[in-house]
Amino acid sequence: MKERVILLATIASASLATPASRREVPLAPPPQAPVSAKVALVRFAPAAVPQPVVPSAEPAPVPALVPGQDEAAYDNWLARDPSVRGRVGGFESFLKGQDLLGVLPTWQLTRTASDYEKCDGPNFEVAPIEEWQHLANTLRFIKRHVVPVIGKVEAKSGYRNEALNACAGGAKESAHRHFFALDLVPVRDMARAGLIRSICAIHAFRGRGYDIGLGFYQGIRFHIDSKGFRKWGPDGKGATSPCITGV
Repeated sequence: MKERVILLATIASASLATPASRREVPLAPPPQAPVSAKVALVRFAPAAVPQPVVPSAEPAPVPALVPGQDEAAYDNWLARDPSVRGRVGGFESFLKGQDLLGVLPTWQLTRTASDYEKCDGPNFEVAPIEEWQHLANTLRFIKRHVVPVIGKVEAKSGYRNEALNACAGGAKESAHRHFFALDLVPVRDMARAGLIRSICAIHAFRGRGYDIGLGFYQGIRFHIDSKGFRKWGPDGKGATSPCITGV
C-alpha cells in the first residue's frame, strides 16, 4: 500500500512539472478576411455576333400592264369564238400531258407582243400545234430552275405570228416566232441587280443542258427560250449581256 501511494505521488509531481509549451492546446481557426456586408455583382454581357450587312436596293419598277392583255380581256377573247376555246383546250391538254399545266397561267402563255395594238395584231393567240413542244422545253426549265430561285414569274409575251413578229421588230427566225420564247418579269419585288445575279447564275449552271437563250431588256423584263445556249443584252449582242457587264 505504501508503495502505491508513493507511485501516484510521483506521477502527479511529474505532470505538474511538464512545461506549458508541451501541453496540448486547441488550435484557433486561421484568421479570415473580413467579409463586406454588401457584395457587388458584376454581369458580363455576351459578345455581340456580327450581322451580315444587307445592301439596300430599290426594287425596279414593274412593267405596266398592257391594255387588252389582262385576264378579263382573255376571257372575252375566249367567249367570242368557240373555235378559240377548242384550240385553248387542246393546248392545255398538251401541257397537262407534259406535267406543265399551271407553271404559268394559260392566259399569259397566249399573250402575243406587248405592242400588238400598234401592229394591228391579235392580243392573244394559240400557236400552231407543231410549235407546242418548243414551249414545253422552255417551261420545263422555268419550272425546275427559275421559279425555285426567284419565285413566281409572269409571262408578258409568247408566240408571235409572222406578221406581228416583223412589225414588232423581231428577227425573221425569232424564238418568239416559233414559240420557243417567253418574255418574263418576276412577280415579287426585285431589284434589277439581284435579278441579274440570280438569272445569270442559273443560266451558267443549268442553261446549257436545256439549250437556253437568255436576254435582258430594261428594268426587270427578261427573255427565256430553248432555241440555243446563248446570252445577250438590250442591243441583242452577247458582249452587252448583263451576265458579263453586271448592269
